[in-house]
Amino acid sequence: MTSMKTRILTAVIAIPLLVIVLFFGTKSFWVITTLISAISAFMTGELLTAKKLLTNFYISIPCIAFSFALPLFSHTPFMYVPVFVFILVLFIIIILKTDVCTYDDLSFAFTGSVIIAFGMSCLSYLCAIYESYTAFFMVITLAVPWMADAGAYFAGTFLGKHKLCPKISPKKTVEGFFGGAIFCVIGALLIGVIFANFIYENIRVNYISLLIIGVLDSVVSVVGDLCFSIMKRHCKIKDYGSIFPGHGGMLDRCDSVIFTAPLILLVNQLLPIIS
Repeated sequence: MTSMKTRILTAVIAIPLLVIVLFFGTKSFWVITTLISAISAFMTGELLTAKKLLTNFYISIPCIAFSFALPLFSHTPFMYVPVFVFILVLFIIIILKTDVCTYDDLSFAFTGSVIIAFGMSCLSYLCAIYESYTAFFMVITLAVPWMADAGAYFAGTFLGKHKLCPKISPKKTVEGFFGGAIFCVIGALLIGVIFANFIYENIRVNYISLLIIGVLDSVVSVVGDLCFSIMKRHCKIKDYGSIFPGHGGMLDRCDSVIFTAPLILLVNQLLPIIS
């Protein structure tokens, strides 16, 4: 119960901060884009810290720089530039610095950096192409997987009996998964109702798209969570950080977002959510 109270307190503090950021972000797209880039770089730093690679500057500097740059370039014709430079630099490093940069360390850093930067770049791209609706796409991308996580936590706490993936994440349960799925669908539809009726004027929301996002997001968010749980177990740590009491680090809180942002971008391209 102490963990639950800590989570609730963290949410009470974090949600108003998110609202403030979104308010200023709608005044300038670059505020949100820069924020997304900074979070992407910060999460990469947390990942490298878990593997004790942050102080290996031959690895950490290119990875963090790449994670910051890719979301900035995501909505431009030059998105390939940071990718090309990143790959080129890492291979130059492994050729010239094999004594201090092992292939295993570079593979871990490269994989994690690409996953994080790609997911955050999809969020940045969504905000760029729908600049007038930045707040909506930020909220739908962040809140839906978080609601799935909250639903899974409460359902798992009170109803959980059957383990979902005990070897990777012992606390996850089948009952928690279905509880998260219900919260995910309700959350997606509720966000659509709120924005269509109280925040934006003269817009139409495609609730079929939101329903699809809610259903698929509940699965993909779990995959994202488990993906980074595998990395945590590999590094033999409990959390990536402690910036959010009761939740861990930024990467612990956004691991599912990294995977769901590309999903929301895809669904929106096939069935536009707002028109």
